[in-house]
Amino acid sequence: MPRLFTALEIPADVAEQLSMLRGGLPGARWISPEFYHVTLRFIGDVDHVVARDAAAALDEIDRFGFDLTLSGVDQFGNHKPHSIFVGVKANQALNELQAEHERAMKRIGLPPETRNFRPHVTLARLRDAAPRQVADYLALRGYFRTPTFQVSRFVLYSSRDSVGGGPYRVEAAYPLM
Repeated sequence: MPRLFTALEIPADVAEQLSMLRGGLPGARWISPEFYHVTLRFIGDVDHVVARDAAAALDEIDRFGFDLTLSGVDQFGNHKPHSIFVGVKANQALNELQAEHERAMKRIGLPPETRNFRPHVTLARLRDAAPRQVADYLALRGYFRTPTFQVSRFVLYSSRDSVGGGPYRVEAAYPLM
């Protein structure tokens, strides 16, 4: 059974800038730059019939490309941090694309996503990281920002059932107009 999700790829030059944020935080398992992405819709572990239906539904999405900027370093987990990420500057076109993915997956019978969409690029997963050390790391890097880049396609990724962070394989790519 493939584990699938849709995402935006991060250009190599932007990934290189993000990789400069790696290090300086004990307990962090850093994601390889080639696996950086912005998840649009987690599909999950599905059989090959659902995978085919998902790919076909995504092929029907007809949207324009748009510009994207990554901005701000933060953490998920509040008092028990579990990951470090770079946020995405507010973007209406991105929100509309993600909503279209959600509608497409509902049309093929998948349950709705229960989590609110908070676009980001995960940099590290944390294991037993001290909240104070995480706060210090964020204080030094919180105002990080990338140059704006063009989003010209989205992809359907597959991944191993693991603890996250890759490896990911592009199963299909869908150009934006």
